[in-house]
Amino acid sequence: MTITMYQASVPVFQRLLDNCIAILKKAEAHAISSGGDTRQMIEAKLASDMFPLKVQIQILADGARGCVARLAEQALPSPDAGQFAVFNRGYHQDFVESHQTFTSLIAYLHDAIDYLDAIPPAKLEGSETTPVEVTWRGNTRYFHGLPFLRDYALPNFYFHLTISYAILRIAGVPLGKQDFEGTPVYSTGPAGPHQTWQH
Repeated sequence: MTITMYQASVPVFQRLLDNCIAILKKAEAHAISSGGDTRQMIEAKLASDMFPLKVQIQILADGARGCVARLAEQALPSPDAGQFAVFNRGYHQDFVESHQTFTSLIAYLHDAIDYLDAIPPAKLEGSETTPVEVTWRGNTRYFHGLPFLRDYALPNFYFHLTISYAILRIAGVPLGKQDFEGTPVYSTGPAGPHQTWQH
Protein backbone atom coordinates (compact mmCIF):
# COMPACT_ATOMS: atom_id res chain seq x y z
CA MET A 1 0.00 0.00 0.00
CA THR A 2 1.31 3.42 -0.96
CA ILE A 3 0.92 6.28 1.51
CA THR A 4 -0.26 9.42 -0.20
CA MET A 5 0.98 12.93 0.49
CA TYR A 6 -2.45 13.72 1.91
CA GLN A 7 -2.31 10.80 4.35
CA ALA A 8 1.20 11.77 5.44
CA SER A 9 0.23 15.36 6.15
CA VAL A 10 -3.35 16.46 6.79
CA PRO A 11 -4.53 13.68 9.17
CA VAL A 12 -1.20 13.79 11.01
CA PHE A 13 -1.40 17.55 11.56
CA GLN A 14 -5.08 17.40 12.48
CA ARG A 15 -4.65 14.63 15.02
CA LEU A 16 -1.70 16.27 16.74
CA LEU A 17 -3.28 19.71 16.75
CA ASP A 18 -6.36 18.13 18.31
CA ASN A 19 -4.14 16.47 20.93
CA CYS A 20 -2.57 19.86 21.59
CA ILE A 21 -6.02 21.35 22.21
CA ALA A 22 -6.68 18.64 24.82
CA ILE A 23 -3.30 19.37 26.42
CA LEU A 24 -4.04 23.11 26.62
CA LYS A 25 -7.44 22.44 28.18
CA LYS A 26 -5.78 20.20 30.75
CA ALA A 27 -3.17 22.89 31.42
CA GLU A 28 -5.79 25.58 31.93
CA ALA A 29 -7.80 23.36 34.29
CA HIS A 30 -4.64 22.58 36.26
CA ALA A 31 -3.69 26.24 36.56
CA ILE A 32 -7.14 27.20 37.76
CA SER A 33 -7.51 24.31 40.21
CA SER A 34 -4.07 24.91 41.70
CA GLY A 35 -4.58 28.63 42.04
CA GLY A 36 -1.92 29.37 39.44
CA ASP A 37 -1.73 32.21 36.95
CA THR A 38 -2.88 31.09 33.49
CA ARG A 39 -1.20 34.11 31.90
CA GLN A 40 2.10 33.17 33.49
CA MET A 41 1.78 29.66 32.08
CA ILE A 42 1.10 31.00 28.58
CA GLU A 43 4.22 33.16 28.84
CA ALA A 44 6.39 30.31 30.17
CA LYS A 45 9.52 29.26 28.26
CA LEU A 46 11.65 26.14 28.29
CA ALA A 47 14.77 28.32 28.19
CA SER A 48 15.32 32.07 28.25
CA ASP A 49 16.32 32.26 24.57
CA MET A 50 13.31 30.27 23.34
CA PHE A 51 9.79 31.34 22.45
CA PRO A 52 7.06 31.17 25.12
CA LEU A 53 4.22 28.68 24.99
CA LYS A 54 1.85 31.10 23.26
CA VAL A 55 4.26 31.50 20.33
CA GLN A 56 5.09 27.79 20.15
CA ILE A 57 1.37 27.10 19.70
CA GLN A 58 1.02 29.78 17.04
CA ILE A 59 4.00 28.31 15.16
CA LEU A 60 2.31 24.89 15.22
CA ALA A 61 -0.94 26.16 13.75
CA ASP A 62 0.71 28.38 11.14
CA GLY A 63 3.19 25.68 10.13
CA ALA A 64 0.56 23.01 9.56
CA ARG A 65 -1.70 25.39 7.64
CA GLY A 66 1.18 26.82 5.61
CA CYS A 67 2.62 23.42 4.74
CA VAL A 68 -0.64 22.00 3.43
CA ALA A 69 -1.56 25.22 1.63
CA ARG A 70 1.69 25.08 -0.34
CA LEU A 71 1.40 21.38 -1.12
CA ALA A 72 -2.17 21.94 -2.34
CA GLU A 73 -1.01 25.02 -4.30
CA GLN A 74 -3.56 27.23 -2.58
CA ALA A 75 -3.30 30.97 -3.11
CA LEU A 76 -1.73 32.76 -0.14
CA PRO A 77 -2.68 36.30 0.95
CA SER A 78 1.01 37.17 0.37
CA PRO A 79 4.24 35.17 0.06
CA ASP A 80 5.07 35.90 3.70
CA ALA A 81 1.56 35.79 5.18
CA GLY A 82 1.98 35.10 8.89
CA GLN A 83 -0.86 32.60 9.22
CA PHE A 84 0.81 30.50 6.51
CA ALA A 85 4.40 30.82 7.71
CA VAL A 86 6.17 27.47 7.82
CA PHE A 87 8.66 27.39 10.69
CA ASN A 88 10.74 30.20 9.23
CA ARG A 89 10.29 33.03 11.72
CA GLY A 90 12.96 33.49 14.35
CA TYR A 91 12.27 36.79 16.08
CA HIS A 92 9.62 37.86 18.56
CA GLN A 93 8.61 40.78 16.34
CA ASP A 94 7.66 38.28 13.64
CA PHE A 95 4.60 37.29 15.66
CA VAL A 96 1.90 39.92 15.45
CA GLU A 97 -0.88 37.75 16.88
CA SER A 98 -1.12 38.23 20.62
CA HIS A 99 -2.79 35.24 22.25
CA GLN A 100 -3.06 36.01 25.93
CA THR A 101 -5.53 33.31 26.99
CA PHE A 102 -5.91 29.58 26.63
CA THR A 103 -9.27 30.22 24.97
CA SER A 104 -7.59 32.28 22.24
CA LEU A 105 -4.86 29.69 21.67
CA ILE A 106 -7.38 26.87 21.46
CA ALA A 107 -9.51 28.83 18.99
CA TYR A 108 -6.40 29.44 16.87
CA LEU A 109 -5.70 25.72 16.74
CA HIS A 110 -9.33 25.01 15.82
CA ASP A 111 -9.06 27.50 12.95
CA ALA A 112 -6.02 25.64 11.62
CA ILE A 113 -7.80 22.28 11.90
CA ASP A 114 -10.82 23.69 10.05
CA TYR A 115 -8.56 24.99 7.29
CA LEU A 116 -6.95 21.58 6.87
CA ASP A 117 -10.35 19.89 6.93
CA ALA A 118 -11.43 21.96 3.92
CA ILE A 119 -8.56 20.68 1.73
CA PRO A 120 -9.74 17.70 -0.36
CA PRO A 121 -7.26 14.82 -0.73
CA ALA A 122 -7.19 15.27 -4.49
CA LYS A 123 -5.55 18.69 -4.07
CA LEU A 124 -2.40 17.02 -2.75
CA GLU A 125 -2.28 14.30 -5.39
CA GLY A 126 1.12 14.34 -7.10
CA SER A 127 2.46 17.00 -4.72
CA GLU A 128 5.63 14.98 -4.10
CA THR A 129 7.23 17.02 -6.88
CA THR A 130 5.32 20.27 -6.44
CA PRO A 131 7.70 23.26 -6.27
CA VAL A 132 7.37 24.89 -2.86
CA GLU A 133 8.55 28.36 -1.86
CA VAL A 134 8.85 29.60 1.71
CA THR A 135 9.43 33.35 1.98
CA TRP A 136 10.04 35.59 4.97
CA ARG A 137 11.58 39.07 5.08
CA GLY A 138 12.40 38.87 1.39
CA ASN A 139 14.34 35.62 1.69
CA THR A 140 12.98 32.59 -0.14
CA ARG A 141 13.82 28.92 0.26
CA TYR A 142 12.90 26.44 -2.43
CA PHE A 143 11.76 22.84 -1.99
CA HIS A 144 9.96 20.04 -3.73
CA GLY A 145 6.87 18.68 -2.04
CA LEU A 146 8.06 15.39 -0.57
CA PRO A 147 11.31 16.61 1.03
CA PHE A 148 9.49 19.76 2.13
CA LEU A 149 6.98 17.68 4.07
CA ARG A 150 9.22 14.82 5.21
CA ASP A 151 12.49 16.59 5.98
CA TYR A 152 11.38 20.10 6.88
CA ALA A 153 7.74 20.59 7.87
CA LEU A 154 7.11 17.45 9.92
CA PRO A 155 10.38 17.58 11.96
CA ASN A 156 9.75 21.25 12.75
CA PHE A 157 6.14 20.54 13.68
CA TYR A 158 7.14 17.78 16.09
CA PHE A 159 9.85 20.00 17.57
CA HIS A 160 7.46 22.82 18.49
CA LEU A 161 4.81 20.39 19.74
CA THR A 162 7.41 18.71 21.96
CA ILE A 163 8.60 22.07 23.31
CA SER A 164 5.01 23.03 24.12
CA TYR A 165 4.50 19.76 25.96
CA ALA A 166 7.78 20.20 27.86
CA ILE A 167 6.93 23.77 28.92
CA LEU A 168 3.67 22.60 30.45
CA ARG A 169 5.19 19.50 32.01
CA ILE A 170 7.85 21.59 33.76
CA ALA A 171 5.08 23.97 34.86
CA GLY A 172 3.56 21.07 36.78
CA VAL A 173 0.72 20.11 34.47
CA PRO A 174 0.05 16.37 34.99
CA LEU A 175 0.70 15.24 31.45
CA GLY A 176 1.82 11.85 30.22
CA LYS A 177 2.97 10.34 26.97
CA GLN A 178 -0.58 9.50 25.96
CA ASP A 179 -1.55 13.17 26.15
CA PHE A 180 1.07 13.82 23.48
CA GLU A 181 0.18 10.83 21.30
CA GLY A 182 -3.57 10.85 21.77
CA THR A 183 -5.57 7.65 22.00
CA PRO A 184 -3.53 4.94 20.25
CA VAL A 185 -5.09 2.64 17.69
CA TYR A 186 -3.95 -0.97 17.52
CA SER A 187 -4.69 -3.69 15.01
CA THR A 188 -5.94 -7.11 16.12
CA GLY A 189 -3.65 -8.64 13.52
CA PRO A 190 -2.18 -8.14 10.06
CA ALA A 191 -5.58 -8.10 8.37
CA GLY A 192 -7.87 -7.48 11.32
CA PRO A 193 -9.94 -4.42 12.13
CA HIS A 194 -8.43 -1.60 14.14
CA GLN A 195 -9.27 -1.19 17.79
CA THR A 196 -8.91 1.78 20.04
CA TRP A 197 -7.07 1.20 23.29
CA GLN A 198 -9.49 0.90 26.16
CA HIS A 199 -8.63 2.51 29.49
